[in-house]
Amino acid sequence: MRRFPAEWENQQGILLCFPDNGNDWPGKYSAVQWAFIEFIKKVSLYEEVFLVVANEKLKVKVTEMLLQANINLKKVSFMLQKTNRSWMRDSGPIIVKNNNKREALQFKFNGWAKYANHQLDKNVPKKVAGFLNIPLTQVTYKGKPVVMEGGAIEVNGKGTLITTEECLLHPSIQVRNQGFIKVDYEAVFKEYLGITNIIWLGNGVVGDDTHGHIDDLCRFVNQNTVVTVIESDKKSANYKPLQDNLKILQNATLENGEKLKIILLPMPKEIIFEELCLPASYANFLILNKCVLVPTFNDANDRVALNILSDCFPDREIIGINAIDLIWGFGTLHCLSQQIPN
Repeated sequence: MRRFPAEWENQQGILLCFPDNGNDWPGKYSAVQWAFIEFIKKVSLYEEVFLVVANEKLKVKVTEMLLQANINLKKVSFMLQKTNRSWMRDSGPIIVKNNNKREALQFKFNGWAKYANHQLDKNVPKKVAGFLNIPLTQVTYKGKPVVMEGGAIEVNGKGTLITTEECLLHPSIQVRNQGFIKVDYEAVFKEYLGITNIIWLGNGVVGDDTHGHIDDLCRFVNQNTVVTVIESDKKSANYKPLQDNLKILQNATLENGEKLKIILLPMPKEIIFEELCLPASYANFLILNKCVLVPTFNDANDRVALNILSDCFPDREIIGINAIDLIWGFGTLHCLSQQIPN
Protein backbone atom coordinates (compact mmCIF):
# COMPACT_ATOMS: atom_id res chain seq x y z
CA MET A 1 0.00 0.00 0.00
CA ARG A 2 1.50 3.29 -1.12
CA ARG A 3 1.20 6.65 0.62
CA PHE A 4 2.50 10.05 -0.48
CA PRO A 5 3.72 11.76 2.72
CA ALA A 6 2.71 15.35 3.38
CA GLU A 7 5.46 17.93 2.92
CA TRP A 8 5.63 18.71 6.65
CA GLU A 9 6.54 15.09 7.48
CA ASN A 10 10.19 14.38 8.29
CA GLN A 11 12.56 14.92 5.36
CA GLN A 12 16.02 13.59 4.56
CA GLY A 13 16.66 16.59 2.36
CA ILE A 14 15.62 18.69 -0.63
CA LEU A 15 16.32 17.99 -4.30
CA LEU A 16 17.44 21.04 -6.32
CA CYS A 17 18.99 21.50 -9.75
CA PHE A 18 21.39 24.39 -10.35
CA PRO A 19 20.13 26.53 -13.27
CA ASP A 20 22.04 25.67 -16.42
CA ASN A 21 19.57 26.94 -19.02
CA GLY A 22 19.83 30.73 -19.21
CA ASN A 23 16.94 30.73 -21.69
CA ASP A 24 14.54 30.15 -18.79
CA TRP A 25 15.55 33.54 -17.36
CA PRO A 26 16.55 35.66 -20.38
CA GLY A 27 18.57 38.70 -19.32
CA LYS A 28 18.49 37.67 -15.65
CA TYR A 29 20.54 34.47 -15.68
CA SER A 30 23.42 35.84 -13.59
CA ALA A 31 21.05 37.27 -10.97
CA VAL A 32 19.12 34.00 -10.85
CA GLN A 33 22.27 31.99 -10.17
CA TRP A 34 23.00 34.06 -7.06
CA ALA A 35 19.34 33.93 -6.00
CA PHE A 36 19.65 30.15 -6.27
CA ILE A 37 22.78 30.14 -4.11
CA GLU A 38 20.80 31.99 -1.45
CA PHE A 39 18.04 29.37 -1.75
CA ILE A 40 20.60 26.57 -1.29
CA LYS A 41 22.08 28.39 1.70
CA LYS A 42 18.76 28.64 3.50
CA VAL A 43 17.85 24.99 2.86
CA SER A 44 21.31 23.82 3.97
CA LEU A 45 20.86 25.44 7.37
CA TYR A 46 18.05 22.96 8.09
CA GLU A 47 18.72 19.83 6.05
CA GLU A 48 20.76 18.28 3.27
CA VAL A 49 20.66 19.63 -0.29
CA PHE A 50 20.81 17.07 -3.09
CA LEU A 51 22.04 19.25 -5.95
CA VAL A 52 21.89 18.22 -9.60
CA VAL A 53 24.52 19.95 -11.77
CA ALA A 54 25.06 19.49 -15.50
CA ASN A 55 28.75 18.55 -15.47
CA GLU A 56 32.04 18.68 -13.58
CA LYS A 57 32.83 22.18 -14.89
CA LEU A 58 29.58 23.58 -13.46
CA LYS A 59 30.16 21.68 -10.22
CA VAL A 60 33.50 23.49 -9.77
CA LYS A 61 31.88 26.87 -10.47
CA VAL A 62 28.96 26.20 -8.10
CA THR A 63 31.32 24.98 -5.37
CA GLU A 64 33.21 28.28 -5.59
CA MET A 65 29.94 30.21 -5.34
CA LEU A 66 28.83 28.13 -2.34
CA LEU A 67 32.11 28.87 -0.57
CA GLN A 68 31.78 32.58 -1.36
CA ALA A 69 28.35 32.49 0.29
CA ASN A 70 29.77 30.71 3.36
CA ILE A 71 27.73 27.53 2.81
CA ASN A 72 28.80 24.34 4.57
CA LEU A 73 29.73 21.97 1.73
CA LYS A 74 29.06 18.98 3.98
CA LYS A 75 25.36 19.83 3.65
CA VAL A 76 25.43 19.67 -0.19
CA SER A 77 25.61 16.42 -2.20
CA PHE A 78 26.25 16.79 -5.92
CA MET A 79 24.76 14.65 -8.69
CA LEU A 80 26.11 15.09 -12.23
CA GLN A 81 23.21 14.98 -14.67
CA LYS A 82 22.43 17.10 -17.73
CA THR A 83 18.94 18.61 -17.72
CA ASN A 84 16.91 20.90 -19.93
CA ARG A 85 15.56 22.88 -16.97
CA SER A 86 15.78 23.17 -13.20
CA TRP A 87 12.16 22.59 -12.16
CA MET A 88 12.66 19.54 -9.91
CA ARG A 89 9.08 19.66 -8.62
CA ASP A 90 7.96 18.63 -12.08
CA SER A 91 10.72 16.52 -13.62
CA GLY A 92 12.15 15.00 -10.44
CA PRO A 93 10.85 11.79 -8.82
CA ILE A 94 7.97 11.77 -6.36
CA ILE A 95 9.04 9.70 -3.36
CA VAL A 96 6.32 7.76 -1.60
CA LYS A 97 6.18 5.18 1.17
CA ASN A 98 5.29 1.68 0.02
CA ASN A 99 4.61 -0.45 3.11
CA ASN A 100 6.87 1.99 4.98
CA LYS A 101 9.75 1.56 2.53
CA ARG A 102 10.64 4.42 0.21
CA GLU A 103 9.84 4.15 -3.49
CA ALA A 104 10.60 6.74 -6.17
CA LEU A 105 7.85 7.28 -8.74
CA GLN A 106 8.53 8.49 -12.26
CA PHE A 107 5.62 10.18 -13.96
CA LYS A 108 6.31 10.93 -17.62
CA PHE A 109 7.47 14.54 -18.01
CA ASN A 110 6.61 16.12 -21.37
CA GLY A 111 7.62 19.74 -20.82
CA TRP A 112 4.15 20.67 -19.49
CA ALA A 113 2.78 19.67 -22.91
CA LYS A 114 4.24 22.95 -24.14
CA TYR A 115 8.02 22.77 -24.68
CA ALA A 116 9.70 20.35 -27.06
CA ASN A 117 13.11 20.38 -25.36
CA HIS A 118 12.58 18.14 -22.35
CA GLN A 119 14.37 14.93 -23.34
CA LEU A 120 17.21 15.31 -20.81
CA ASP A 121 14.82 15.89 -17.91
CA LYS A 122 13.38 12.38 -18.13
CA ASN A 123 16.71 11.02 -16.84
CA VAL A 124 16.50 12.90 -13.53
CA PRO A 125 14.31 10.42 -11.56
CA LYS A 126 16.60 7.48 -12.37
CA LYS A 127 19.69 9.46 -11.37
CA VAL A 128 18.17 10.61 -8.08
CA ALA A 129 16.72 7.21 -7.18
CA GLY A 130 20.07 5.57 -7.87
CA PHE A 131 21.94 8.14 -5.80
CA LEU A 132 19.57 7.63 -2.85
CA ASN A 133 19.44 3.86 -3.38
CA ILE A 134 15.63 3.89 -3.68
CA PRO A 135 13.81 1.63 -6.20
CA LEU A 136 12.25 3.49 -9.15
CA THR A 137 8.78 2.72 -10.54
CA GLN A 138 7.34 4.08 -13.80
CA VAL A 139 3.74 5.22 -13.28
CA THR A 140 1.48 3.60 -15.88
CA TYR A 141 -2.24 3.28 -16.52
CA LYS A 142 -3.74 0.76 -18.91
CA GLY A 143 -0.24 -0.01 -20.13
CA LYS A 144 0.81 3.58 -20.91
CA PRO A 145 3.07 5.97 -18.96
CA VAL A 146 1.08 8.69 -17.15
CA VAL A 147 2.09 12.30 -17.77
CA MET A 148 2.05 14.51 -14.70
CA GLU A 149 4.14 16.98 -12.70
CA GLY A 150 4.60 17.26 -8.95
CA GLY A 151 3.41 20.88 -9.03
CA ALA A 152 -0.02 19.68 -10.18
CA ILE A 153 -0.85 17.86 -6.93
CA GLU A 154 -1.08 18.78 -3.26
CA VAL A 155 -1.66 16.18 -0.51
CA ASN A 156 -2.33 16.05 3.23
CA GLY A 157 -0.68 12.65 3.72
CA LYS A 158 -3.97 11.14 4.91
CA GLY A 159 -5.68 10.40 1.60
CA THR A 160 -6.83 13.77 0.24
CA LEU A 161 -5.34 15.35 -2.89
CA ILE A 162 -6.08 18.77 -4.42
CA THR A 163 -5.51 19.53 -8.10
CA THR A 164 -7.06 21.64 -10.88
CA GLU A 165 -9.25 20.82 -13.83
CA GLU A 166 -7.40 23.41 -15.91
CA CYS A 167 -4.13 21.50 -15.59
CA LEU A 168 -5.27 17.88 -15.85
CA LEU A 169 -8.58 17.96 -17.72
CA HIS A 170 -8.47 20.77 -20.28
CA PRO A 171 -9.57 19.26 -23.61
CA SER A 172 -7.26 21.25 -25.89
CA ILE A 173 -4.62 23.34 -24.07
CA GLN A 174 -1.42 21.66 -22.78
CA VAL A 175 -3.13 18.27 -22.68
CA ARG A 176 -1.18 15.83 -20.48
CA ASN A 177 -3.09 12.59 -20.99
CA GLN A 178 -5.36 12.59 -24.03
CA GLY A 179 -8.80 11.19 -23.23
CA PHE A 180 -8.32 11.02 -19.45
CA ILE A 181 -11.34 11.90 -17.33
CA LYS A 182 -11.61 12.20 -13.55
CA VAL A 183 -12.04 8.48 -12.91
CA ASP A 184 -8.77 7.76 -14.73
CA TYR A 185 -6.82 10.15 -12.54
CA GLU A 186 -8.62 8.85 -9.46
CA ALA A 187 -7.46 5.31 -10.28
CA VAL A 188 -3.85 6.44 -10.81
CA PHE A 189 -3.75 8.55 -7.65
CA LYS A 190 -5.25 5.74 -5.57
CA GLU A 191 -2.83 3.09 -6.82
CA TYR A 192 0.37 5.11 -6.71
CA LEU A 193 -0.24 7.80 -4.06
CA GLY A 194 -2.78 6.16 -1.73
CA ILE A 195 -5.38 8.84 -2.48
CA THR A 196 -9.03 8.17 -1.60
CA ASN A 197 -10.43 11.71 -1.92
CA ILE A 198 -9.78 14.33 -4.63
CA ILE A 199 -10.76 18.00 -4.55
CA TRP A 200 -10.89 19.44 -8.07
CA LEU A 201 -10.39 23.21 -8.24
CA GLY A 202 -10.99 25.18 -11.45
CA ASN A 203 -8.36 27.46 -12.96
CA GLY A 204 -4.88 28.51 -11.88
CA VAL A 205 -3.34 31.98 -11.66
CA VAL A 206 -2.86 34.24 -14.67
CA GLY A 207 0.54 33.82 -16.33
CA ASP A 208 1.12 30.27 -15.08
CA ASP A 209 3.20 28.61 -17.78
CA THR A 210 2.10 25.17 -16.57
CA HIS A 211 -1.59 25.95 -17.13
CA GLY A 212 -2.98 25.56 -13.64
CA HIS A 213 -0.51 24.08 -11.16
CA ILE A 214 -1.96 23.79 -7.67
CA ASP A 215 1.23 24.92 -5.90
CA ASP A 216 0.55 28.52 -6.89
CA LEU A 217 -3.03 28.31 -5.65
CA CYS A 218 -3.80 26.18 -2.64
CA ARG A 219 -1.60 24.33 -0.14
CA PHE A 220 -2.18 22.13 2.89
CA VAL A 221 -0.57 23.50 6.06
CA ASN A 222 -1.74 20.55 8.18
CA GLN A 223 -3.94 17.52 7.57
CA ASN A 224 -7.24 19.44 7.77
CA THR A 225 -6.28 23.04 6.84
CA VAL A 226 -5.37 24.76 3.58
CA VAL A 227 -4.19 28.21 2.66
CA THR A 228 -5.67 29.43 -0.61
CA VAL A 229 -4.79 32.59 -2.52
CA ILE A 230 -7.36 35.28 -3.19
CA GLU A 231 -7.16 38.53 -5.14
CA SER A 232 -8.64 41.65 -3.52
CA ASP A 233 -8.65 43.74 -6.73
CA LYS A 234 -11.95 43.01 -8.46
CA LYS A 235 -10.55 44.32 -11.76
CA SER A 236 -7.80 41.68 -11.76
CA ALA A 237 -8.15 38.71 -14.12
CA ASN A 238 -7.31 36.55 -11.08
CA TYR A 239 -10.26 37.79 -9.01
CA LYS A 240 -13.07 35.55 -10.29
CA PRO A 241 -11.14 32.26 -10.78
CA LEU A 242 -9.72 32.51 -7.27
CA GLN A 243 -13.16 33.26 -5.81
CA ASP A 244 -14.54 30.26 -7.71
CA ASN A 245 -11.82 28.06 -6.22
CA LEU A 246 -12.61 29.37 -2.75
CA LYS A 247 -16.29 28.37 -3.17
CA ILE A 248 -15.24 24.83 -4.19
CA LEU A 249 -13.02 24.56 -1.11
CA GLN A 250 -15.83 25.82 1.15
CA ASN A 251 -18.03 22.97 -0.10
CA ALA A 252 -15.30 20.32 -0.08
CA THR A 253 -14.73 17.59 2.48
CA LEU A 254 -11.65 15.69 3.60
CA GLU A 255 -11.12 11.93 3.32
CA ASN A 256 -12.82 11.50 6.71
CA GLY A 257 -15.91 13.51 5.71
CA GLU A 258 -14.95 16.59 7.73
CA LYS A 259 -15.02 20.10 6.30
CA LEU A 260 -11.75 21.75 5.29
CA LYS A 261 -10.44 24.61 7.38
CA ILE A 262 -9.56 27.45 5.02
CA ILE A 263 -7.12 30.32 5.58
CA LEU A 264 -6.94 33.11 3.00
CA LEU A 265 -3.58 34.20 1.60
CA PRO A 266 -3.27 37.47 -0.35
CA MET A 267 -1.71 37.86 -3.77
CA PRO A 268 1.13 40.31 -4.43
CA LYS A 269 0.40 43.17 -6.81
CA GLU A 270 0.64 42.22 -10.46
CA ILE A 271 4.25 41.83 -11.66
CA ILE A 272 4.74 42.74 -15.32
CA PHE A 273 8.11 42.17 -16.99
CA GLU A 274 8.67 42.57 -20.74
CA GLU A 275 4.88 42.87 -21.10
CA LEU A 276 4.26 39.48 -19.49
CA CYS A 277 2.18 39.01 -16.34
CA LEU A 278 4.24 36.72 -14.08
CA PRO A 279 2.59 34.09 -11.82
CA ALA A 280 3.87 35.45 -8.51
CA SER A 281 2.24 33.68 -5.56
CA TYR A 282 2.96 33.30 -1.86
CA ALA A 283 1.48 29.79 -2.08
CA ASN A 284 4.72 28.60 -3.69
CA PHE A 285 6.36 28.20 -0.28
CA LEU A 286 8.54 25.21 0.65
CA ILE A 287 8.16 23.37 3.95
CA LEU A 288 11.40 22.11 5.55
CA ASN A 289 11.87 20.15 8.79
CA LYS A 290 12.05 23.21 11.04
CA CYS A 291 11.41 26.04 8.63
CA VAL A 292 9.15 27.33 5.85
CA LEU A 293 10.76 29.26 2.99
CA VAL A 294 8.35 31.76 1.44
CA PRO A 295 8.83 33.63 -1.86
CA THR A 296 8.59 37.41 -1.48
CA PHE A 297 8.17 40.02 -4.19
CA ASN A 298 9.12 43.47 -2.81
CA ASP A 299 5.44 43.97 -2.12
CA ALA A 300 3.40 45.35 0.80
CA ASN A 301 1.65 41.98 1.08
CA ASP A 302 4.96 40.17 1.69
CA ARG A 303 4.67 40.97 5.40
CA VAL A 304 0.99 39.98 5.50
CA ALA A 305 1.70 36.61 3.87
CA LEU A 306 4.67 35.89 6.17
CA ASN A 307 2.54 36.65 9.23
CA ILE A 308 -0.31 34.40 8.05
CA LEU A 309 2.10 31.53 7.40
CA SER A 310 3.78 32.12 10.78
CA ASP A 311 0.41 31.43 12.41
CA CYS A 312 -0.01 28.31 10.26
CA PHE A 313 3.37 26.88 11.26
CA PRO A 314 3.96 27.88 14.90
CA ASP A 315 6.76 25.31 15.35
CA ARG A 316 8.74 26.39 12.29
CA GLU A 317 10.76 29.46 11.43
CA ILE A 318 9.25 31.45 8.57
CA ILE A 319 11.87 32.93 6.22
CA GLY A 320 11.13 35.12 3.22
CA ILE A 321 13.33 34.71 0.14
CA ASN A 322 13.27 37.43 -2.49
CA ALA A 323 11.93 35.76 -5.65
CA ILE A 324 11.63 38.78 -7.92
CA ASP A 325 14.31 37.37 -10.25
CA LEU A 326 13.29 33.72 -9.96
CA ILE A 327 9.69 34.49 -10.99
CA TRP A 328 10.91 35.61 -14.42
CA GLY A 329 11.23 31.86 -15.07
CA PHE A 330 7.48 31.51 -14.19
CA GLY A 331 8.07 29.73 -10.88
CA THR A 332 9.77 30.09 -7.51
CA LEU A 333 10.76 28.02 -4.45
CA HIS A 334 8.29 25.13 -4.52
CA CYS A 335 8.50 24.73 -8.30
CA LEU A 336 12.30 24.48 -8.15
CA SER A 337 12.45 21.88 -5.36
CA GLN A 338 11.29 18.39 -4.42
CA GLN A 339 11.35 17.06 -0.87
CA ILE A 340 12.99 13.71 -0.08
CA PRO A 341 10.99 12.16 2.78
CA ASN A 342 12.82 10.03 5.34
